[in-house]
Amino acid sequence: MNFQFNLFNDVVETARKEMVEAGYTQLFKPEDVEEAFRKEGTTLVMINSVCGCAGGIARPSASYSVKQDVRPDHLVTVFAGQDKEATETARSYFTGYPPSSPSFALLKDGEIQMMVERHEIEGHEPMEVVNKLRSAFETYCK
Repeated sequence: MNFQFNLFNDVVETARKEMVEAGYTQLFKPEDVEEAFRKEGTTLVMINSVCGCAGGIARPSASYSVKQDVRPDHLVTVFAGQDKEATETARSYFTGYPPSSPSFALLKDGEIQMMVERHEIEGHEPMEVVNKLRSAFETYCK
């Protein structure tokens, strides 16, 4: 039993590390979210998750999508199921969208512009998700 718990923690830490290495700032507390979402400009929020199917597509998509000139000003991530209060606070900004993880939200000056929900990630190719994100960047991040 202890082995399984340690294995889960290792998976979570690996998922967190992937996002940090891709240039995303982790938001652990509601105050972190509020501060990040008050910043001017565009902010891409990645709702991280250990879900094997969708998470294994979302994290590489999060990393690859921002490797271009037109991209959000700020990259942040909250971890669903781990940083529950921070995730709840982030989701309070995503009006009109049900909770979904993993997922992406693009904010402009703290206002939701678009969302890529789990059903648009799971079962799709990573480049489909990357292209959806990049299309949003072209629309909102100029």
